[in-house]
Amino acid sequence: MARIAGVNIPTGKRVPIALTYIHGIGSKFAHQVCEAVNIDTSRRINELSDAEVLAVREYIDANFTVEGDLRREVQMNIKRMMDIGSYRGLRHRRNLPVRGQRTHTNARTRKGPAKAIAGKKK
Repeated sequence: MARIAGVNIPTGKRVPIALTYIHGIGSKFAHQVCEAVNIDTSRRINELSDAEVLAVREYIDANFTVEGDLRREVQMNIKRMMDIGSYRGLRHRRNLPVRGQRTHTNARTRKGPAKAIAGKKK
């Protein structure tokens, strides 16, 4: 099992698909990594040599912010917005949708289960 950026990569999958298991690398960047280290996108992870896996690992470390560092950076950005009191920061603080979605109905993922309101029936 290949280990890249602290993540166990599934061995039976094609290289670009398996690279998307790393937080911070999507389909576009996975294909970019394959091109940069000259790996055919139809090959599978278990077909790669140790040198190729090492080349992928080094390329990702040198060119991308992934996994723990990326998560930390995102959390710091959210904390900064909350501290300066921006609108997005206030929405984060109140656990409401941040990107303009409606909240009169829906938004249950962000707001949590519906709470019963006493005396509402009439």
